[in-house]
Amino acid sequence: MSTGPGADSAPAPSTSTLEDPGKSSMFSSLRNRNYRLFFMGQVVSNTGTWMQRIAQDWLVLSLTGSATAVGVTTALQFLPMLLFGLYGGVLVDRLPKRPTLLVTQSSMALTGLALAFLTLTGHVEVWHVYLAAFAVGLATVVDNPARQTFVSEMVGPDQLQNAVSLNSANFQSARLIGPAVAGLMITGVGTGWAFLANGLSFIAPITGLLLMRARELYVVRRAPRGKGQLREGLRYVAGRPDLIWTIVLVGFVSTFGFNFPVYLSAFADDVFHAGAGSYSLFNTVMAVGSLAGALLAARRGTARMRVLVVGAVAFGTLEMVASLAPSLWLFALLMMPIGMFGMTVNVTANSSVQLSTDPAMRGRVMSLYMMVFMGGAPLGAPIAGWITDAYGVRAGLAAGGAIAAGAAVVIGLVLARVGNLRLSVGWHHGHPQVRFVPRQAQEQLAPAA
Repeated sequence: MSTGPGADSAPAPSTSTLEDPGKSSMFSSLRNRNYRLFFMGQVVSNTGTWMQRIAQDWLVLSLTGSATAVGVTTALQFLPMLLFGLYGGVLVDRLPKRPTLLVTQSSMALTGLALAFLTLTGHVEVWHVYLAAFAVGLATVVDNPARQTFVSEMVGPDQLQNAVSLNSANFQSARLIGPAVAGLMITGVGTGWAFLANGLSFIAPITGLLLMRARELYVVRRAPRGKGQLREGLRYVAGRPDLIWTIVLVGFVSTFGFNFPVYLSAFADDVFHAGAGSYSLFNTVMAVGSLAGALLAARRGTARMRVLVVGAVAFGTLEMVASLAPSLWLFALLMMPIGMFGMTVNVTANSSVQLSTDPAMRGRVMSLYMMVFMGGAPLGAPIAGWITDAYGVRAGLAAGGAIAAGAAVVIGLVLARVGNLRLSVGWHHGHPQVRFVPRQAQEQLAPAA
């Protein structure tokens, strides 16, 4: 069955999307056999991916002794998404998702295995790693929007919020486990074996895709091949204020608020003078908070715009508070709610955009969303670095949080206006309540205020 056009199922800024209290079981989408196979495959594959990221950076540093070379490797992996991401979305809208994912996952497996062979035989050179990183980036151009949009075909619109949240929890769990396993493997047997483990980890998602029951997938109309489909996708987003403002908000948050490699390393070294151990602690605590945020999002049944805006305001505000933290342990403690609200923004925006979009346009819209989300940090990092160098890391973190929170407030008001809503402040069962309500209902609620 089709999920229907985006306009019919969209959580646009309206009473239902802002106020619907619907909740679901935290793991309800795992009752779906196809999604359960997909999820288990991603658990293994994501862990392998994090192992390869750590091993890749360590290998480049070992070969060159240059931190710049490590940065080049990272840039090469993300460059294809910035250059070709929108075209990847066009392809995903045309192609069947499951066969497409079989091709992209297989290509990334072969890249990992090739790097493992070169490393284990002692023939690896830095240009091999550069080439492998770029090849993975090219595969991601198609793989990322295909995976994002395939979720809705497995679980349908009712479980999409839960499934997207569990995917994020899956990724954050791998973020905690993968680097630790990679560190042990690199120290014990060498980087080549970490690459081999990553290449073999793709057996799990490929097997899961092959075992899925095609008859249980939600049929989605694919876009026919034609000219001007990229422009058509951009016009579609431009004509949908709920989509464009959500993506703009994600852009502000990711560009100015998510520059944690710059901020956390500087706080560890320059502010608290505690070294690499504290940097690892900050990242670990943030990952735990992100995992908690993803699981809490999985419990919510709907992608509400109110949650998105409030989450972004809280995220930015907590960054400003953290910038003033006088001690290492207080700063580390604040990383947990910052990670939780950052993940709330990510999950809510992701599921909201997917549910709001016509299925035939979903690949193009999600590729634009991922370009903004993934491309924001590389663009914002030099700005964050400049502010940090010129005015100090506390000023840099505070500025990033202020921009993210300010953008959330402005865009929240814009979305409320688009949805013909007004802010209502009142009391509910003896507690203060702040919410958006339809303009015509404002007079009825006035006595409660």
